Amino acid sequence: MLDTTPTTSDRDHPATTETVAVLGLGAMGLPMATRLATGLTVHGFDIAPVRLGLAAAAGIETFGTAKEAAEGADALLLAVRNGEQLDEVLFGEDGVAASLKPGAVVILTSTVGTDAIPGTVARLAALGVGLVDAPLSGGPVRAGEGDLLIVVGATPSDYEKAHPVLALLASTLTVVGDRPGDGQALKTVNQLLCGVHIAAAAEALALADALGLDQAKTLAALEAGAAGSFMLSNRGPRILEAYTESGAEVLSRLDIFVKDMGIVGKAARSAGLAAPVAAAAEQLYLLGQAQGLAAADDSAVIKVVAPARRTA
Repeated sequence: MLDTTPTTSDRDHPATTETVAVLGLGAMGLPMATRLATGLTVHGFDIAPVRLGLAAAAGIETFGTAKEAAEGADALLLAVRNGEQLDEVLFGEDGVAASLKPGAVVILTSTVGTDAIPGTVARLAALGVGLVDAPLSGGPVRAGEGDLLIVVGATPSDYEKAHPVLALLASTLTVVGDRPGDGQALKTVNQLLCGVHIAAAAEALALADALGLDQAKTLAALEAGAAGSFMLSNRGPRILEAYTESGAEVLSRLDIFVKDMGIVGKAARSAGLAAPVAAAAEQLYLLGQAQGLAAADDSAVIKVVAPARRTA
């Protein structure tokens, strides 16, 4: 059972961490690094020279390799796609784990599931490095404003080291347990709801169109009533842009939910729990991926149930 201790980020903990390395300066990495640079020394690395240039312009010290960026840092902020990539970045041929000084912490912000965590913790511990399991929610704009939702599973001592980094990034910082993996567990539950809500919003707006209703007016009406939700309001306008020539701006790729709903399904099966609604939503994302929508915004899932709009 999780020892759940909600806390709101107070940004007043002693600054035991002064230097943080951020690997990957993409859509989320760069605004997070820029935000962190307002209070900490930030080392940045990205394989794309243009991203390094943008980071340097934002006051971030950039490096030619990930190892160089990680060396001497008190904390390493890491966003990876899955457990395999986590292992490769930390322990692969060009892995950075050995470059971290003893006493440093790796702050994992990705949703990778609980299975990858125990082995990572053990291998880092052998190097004197801790793992702070801190998956986050929120987009690039909120990242740059320090307005992310972050849930944390970490030992108290490692959490204390990571707090200066997390507090700058989060408006809501919730410690859900004192073990790495607890954060992944809660984020898995979170992604179940998010994945289902996006799929349900797309299905509802597709039905509105099929019934001859104006989708924009329908969305406004639904948002004002009991059927409203964060995901309906957040994704709804982008769902309506899915049929435009360029589609909605890609803020969250559809194949992210292929991954995340896969994690949800695996977790449910491991717990012996039926999750039929999550399974149905997962099939929509898988169909979207099979139809060439993997790199599209996840709002494009509406095109799985309704390939084209019926009304103008």
